[in-house]
Amino acid sequence: MGGRSFGFLFIASIAAGLTIWQLIASQYSSVVLASPVEVAARLWQMIVSGQLPQALWYSMGHMLAGFLIACAIALPLGLLMGRLRVVNDLCDPVINLVYSVPSVAWVPFIMIWCGLFFEARVTLVVIMCVFDMLIVISTGAANVDQKLLNVGRSFGASAWQRARYVLIPESLPFLFTGLRIGIVRAVNAMITAELFFAAVNLGQMMKQASVKFDSAAVLGILVVLSLMGLLLQELFLLAERRICRWRVAKK
Repeated sequence: MGGRSFGFLFIASIAAGLTIWQLIASQYSSVVLASPVEVAARLWQMIVSGQLPQALWYSMGHMLAGFLIACAIALPLGLLMGRLRVVNDLCDPVINLVYSVPSVAWVPFIMIWCGLFFEARVTLVVIMCVFDMLIVISTGAANVDQKLLNVGRSFGASAWQRARYVLIPESLPFLFTGLRIGIVRAVNAMITAELFFAAVNLGQMMKQASVKFDSAAVLGILVVLSLMGLLLQELFLLAERRICRWRVAKK
């Protein structure tokens, strides 16, 4: 019953949003704000022509590369920061200092260090993902009940076994939360990189559309990015529900 209610509310919220969008758009020229119908028609044209799928495919290359690198950094370092005081004291001030700087402020330095192309886009994705993930994952590791780790130690479990069988399972909800936040930030960073560095793929399409005052095309790309972020979040949420069944059962 709860799932049906959630599905109904989900659809109702989208329908309400589209209705409000249509009502507001009807008061303006399509150059200023295209309506949902116009956006859908323009989006279909870009899909049929193959331009949008090809651009999206190439855009996802540097997005996934940056996200995977961010995961390779954030997962082990976040767990260490959460459990080892010395690691946390060494890394936390630096992370907070860098995290306080807007990600786009690193663009000029990335241009100097990495140029304007693939490497630069991947670097920006990593910077925009890794710090959010580190904060969430380290918090989850710090909240693991020390009594559980002590039980593992009393049974002769090694440090690796305690991490594998106690620390990681207990931290899974935070790990998945960090992954969900990271993947959304990766989508954000993907289009930001393509707009700030050499304009390619979706960023190039948006710039060309804005020059032509084609608001339907710009909004269409934004809709695709929003749906992609939502889909990726839901996939991680589904994986969390399947993997963490034992936590649901415990509740």
